[in-house]
Parts: sequence; C-alpha cells; structure tokens
Amino acid sequence: MTYLDETVDLLHRTPELLRILLRGLPDAWTDTTDTPDGWRPRDVVGHLVTGELSDWIARTQRILEHGTDLPFDRFDRFAHESRDADASLDELVERFAALRGENLARLDELVSEEDLDRRGLHPSLGEVTLRELLTTWAVHDLDHVAQIFAAMAGSHDAEVGPWKAYLGILLRRDDPSATPG
Repeated sequence: MTYLDETVDLLHRTPELLRILLRGLPDAWTDTTDTPDGWRPRDVVGHLVTGELSDWIARTQRILEHGTDLPFDRFDRFAHESRDADASLDELVERFAALRGENLARLDELVSEEDLDRRGLHPSLGEVTLRELLTTWAVHDLDHVAQIFAAMAGSHDAEVGPWKAYLGILLRRDDPSATPG
C-alpha cells in the first residue's frame, strides 16, 4: 500500500467513526466543551465541515495548479459558528460524511503518489509539500476526534467521583500536563 493509500484509508474512516460515536446521543453526552474555552462535539464537527468546504481540496488544487506562486487562502476556523447555528449534531455528522466522500473522490482524481513532493505556499508557515498537507488532514482528524472524546468525557466529569484520579482524559481538562497516578 502506498503512502497516499494509507492516508486516504484513514481519512475514509473518520465519518463512520463520528456516525458510530455521535449519532442519536443525548445532549447530556455532547453538550460540554473539551476545555473551559474549547468546543463541544457539534462545534468540532462543524469545523470539520468547514475544512471539507474550503481547506483540504482547495489547497491541494492550489499546489497542483500554482505551486508556490500563489499562497493558500486563509482558513476561517470559526466559520461554523454562524453557519451551523441551527443544525443538529446528527445533521452536521451527515453533512461532514457527504462532503468527505466527495472530497476523497476528488482527491483520487487529482493526486498521484508522484505529486506528493510538490510544493505550495501557506500564508504563515511558508513552503509546504502536498504530502505534508495530506498528512496534516489525517492528523487534524485525529486531533479533533480526541477533542470530541475529551468533551464527552468531560460531560460526566463529576459523575466518575474519585476515579477521576485515574482518568487522564479528565485530568488533562484541568491541567494539560497532568497524567494519572
């Protein structure tokens, strides 16, 4: 299996994981942020939708068409806040799944293994490769899935009682450097 195949395989898994994890859950499990100033699961999924709408494929195309001659457009990390105000979590999960499917089909049309070392220009990071962009897409998913798990765990922080001392996912909410004893 090629590097591109492995990365795309992981990207295919995120929508199904979110469906299994989030669909139909009551607000008691999904209406808490991962950290005091963080995001609830619906915010995370809305942010993932934004990435599917305006980030990963747009930047892939920019690299393929313009290389380092034209920098990427800036990404609005908070576009979901107003756009998705009336959407349910289940609706957001399904929208994300549909967009991800479309984007991976488009990626398959656009990119081959030979393209992975092509370069683009990030507005603040400078030159980046297509390989780095696609790897970041996959790791970005993992980062936000972890954020969803942290928010869900945090929704029942008080209910675990003294066992919190053994639950790193809860300890990190209070102190990111904390580890269970």
